[in-house]
Amino acid sequence: MNPTLPTSLEECFSDLPDPRVQGRCDHKWMDILIIAVCAVLCGADSWVAVATVAKAKEAWFRQFLKLKNGIPSHDTFSDVFAKIDADAFQVGFMRWVEAVFRVTKGQVVALDGKTLRGSHRRGVGQKALHLVNAWAVSNGIVLGQRKVDGKTNEITVIPELLRLLNVSGCIVTIDAMGCQKDITQTIRAEKADYILRVKDNHSQLKQDIEDWFAYGDQQHFKGMLVDFHQTLHKTSGRIEIRQCWAISDPLAFEHLRHYAGWTDLNSIIRVQRERRLGEQVSREIAYYISSLPANAAQLLQATQHHWAIENSFHWVLDVTFGEDHSRIRTAESAENMAVLRSIALNLLKRDTSKSSLRQKRFRAAMDNDFLLQLLTRV
Repeated sequence: MNPTLPTSLEECFSDLPDPRVQGRCDHKWMDILIIAVCAVLCGADSWVAVATVAKAKEAWFRQFLKLKNGIPSHDTFSDVFAKIDADAFQVGFMRWVEAVFRVTKGQVVALDGKTLRGSHRRGVGQKALHLVNAWAVSNGIVLGQRKVDGKTNEITVIPELLRLLNVSGCIVTIDAMGCQKDITQTIRAEKADYILRVKDNHSQLKQDIEDWFAYGDQQHFKGMLVDFHQTLHKTSGRIEIRQCWAISDPLAFEHLRHYAGWTDLNSIIRVQRERRLGEQVSREIAYYISSLPANAAQLLQATQHHWAIENSFHWVLDVTFGEDHSRIRTAESAENMAVLRSIALNLLKRDTSKSSLRQKRFRAAMDNDFLLQLLTRV
């Protein structure tokens, strides 16, 4: 393989078990992977599209790959990615991320689940694939993902994903589903901090926190260890006010009936979001627990950053990569294509040009020099 192409992909995926019958393979596994990554960068969203892009760029690929038997057919791409062990492929992806991307310490790592709506097969009772993703907000990259199968749920999968990731020094944020004592233990064991949303799945804990803040309001938080921060944002006639109260008072923790078991719990948090558009006013109040000290400015910013996984990752997958409309459903194919999308998204995010992701994918399809730049920049 020519050294101008990313050797990191070869290094990080080289030990992935090849499920094909050895001695009867017309194409090298690494050639198939490199071609698939390039094709997805260029806008391919199916195995037919991958093969189409590959055929159109065959002369370019031959500068770097031997391709003794030519370009693989779409059936070859489909068969190989349907048989590749998805868990092992994801581990290779996470190894690649750690090898070529520097994750900023102290940043928010948001965990959230996403369903690939087009991956179901009703005729055989196959439900749509559901993945838990980890998104590094400041870096704007996917750190990893893990499948939630029919025999488990996000609560079981989140600790597995955290143990595979390197989140040391980061702040892990998870919505209410991940607000579990075992998960706080896992996060702290990985030397990270947590901010977890508290909803009705922990109704007594939520009620205790609500009661304590109501008591604080009555007393004007006199004598309590509390911190407060507010932000004001104006845009297009809309005003958005965010307020955060963070309490680290020992008396508050004594008041919580279910305080025990939340590893290194240091603060309880109330965030109020108020939106004003003309005469319309809407308010939302959310409660959190955290291992961080009661620094309201830091905690408010971290809770805001959590939603980047929806706006900067899940939305991009659906709108730019057409993930929800993908009809790849066979065996491991949907999960492995999700990894290819994550590789492509990370490479596109690494590029600092001002174009949109959609324009970058179109440019990569049209401009081989730009495609090579995307691949070699890491």
